[in-house]
Amino acid sequence: MLKQLGSAVLSDDLPRSRWLSLLLALIALYLITVPFLMPGARMMNVAVTIVVFVVLVGSFDLLLGYAGMVSFAHAMFYGIGAYGVGIAFHLKGPNWAALGMGIGAAMGVSLTLAVLLGLISLRVKTIFYAMTTMAAASAFGAVVLRWSDLTGGDDGRSFRVPELLMPGMRQLEIAGFAVSFNGRTLSYFLIIAACTFLFLLMLRIVNSRFGRVLQAMRENEFRAEAIGYRTLIYRLAVSIIAALLATTAGVLMALWMRYVGPQTSVGFNVMLNILLMAVIGGLGTVYGAVLGVVIFVAAENYLQSLLAVTAPHASGIPVLNHFLEPDRWMLWFGGLFVLAVYFFPNGLVGRLREWASRRRRTAPMHVS
Repeated sequence: MLKQLGSAVLSDDLPRSRWLSLLLALIALYLITVPFLMPGARMMNVAVTIVVFVVLVGSFDLLLGYAGMVSFAHAMFYGIGAYGVGIAFHLKGPNWAALGMGIGAAMGVSLTLAVLLGLISLRVKTIFYAMTTMAAASAFGAVVLRWSDLTGGDDGRSFRVPELLMPGMRQLEIAGFAVSFNGRTLSYFLIIAACTFLFLLMLRIVNSRFGRVLQAMRENEFRAEAIGYRTLIYRLAVSIIAALLATTAGVLMALWMRYVGPQTSVGFNVMLNILLMAVIGGLGTVYGAVLGVVIFVAAENYLQSLLAVTAPHASGIPVLNHFLEPDRWMLWFGGLFVLAVYFFPNGLVGRLREWASRRRRTAPMHVS
């Protein structure tokens, strides 16, 4: 019964690996318990970054992993969501009407740009499509930097959110009982719930007839067209879906950070990070977004601290002491990424599923 329920929730796309199931369970346990066991600002920021980027990287995987479309404009849609709510709160104040206006405006702009970009560029293939999306993302980044009266320019824009989502203890009457809660904790669990829903939605999409057609297009687009599928419509549809999911991720991150800026939202480094996370976790597997994001975010936040602890113990070793300096953490991370790609060419999820499949084939059969 429990297995059937899990299969239904996960759209019949189970992890298919005991190690993958264990890792996903540990990550879920960590995310649920962070506000109670590790309520510090840094730990909660790391946890929110993980869940939001799971949605962002997963939506990018819809394009690259399932449809075979290389887009460099994905961070642009993420930035549109973040700037949408940030500008709305800046202009209208910290109220729910401003939030609704910001989300509506961001979704409208993303939908319009996704359609226009699709109609202009989806008739070209491979590198030409990638270059078109890169040009669009660069143009949007230039607009953000130069329209400083609205976006804040290089400095970005800080803003306040509705009081219910602000830090500080409050009380809520439920069935005659007074329940105390922290606004920051409420924001955290609202974001967790929203990202969980979007993750399950992506699983549903890739395991539907629509998702099967995307995979067929990725393998052989000409054959998909020959059997009657209008591939241009499917490419346009997945571009719109991925753009709106990325926009939602930007909205959620902006609500948590209460700040939006070019380096954290629309910079090319954001797009590069998305690509690295997708490759590390495994393309063409929504679960790969989870592992890729966790590994990348953990390395980004804790590798430098680990080197700071390790460096004093290697102070007497002439060459190693320079490599262990905390400022060189990017060098170590780059090396880890190269090793991950070399030993796990299909990503971590692909390798874990491959090991599980090999064990099942070699396991002895019991005949009763």
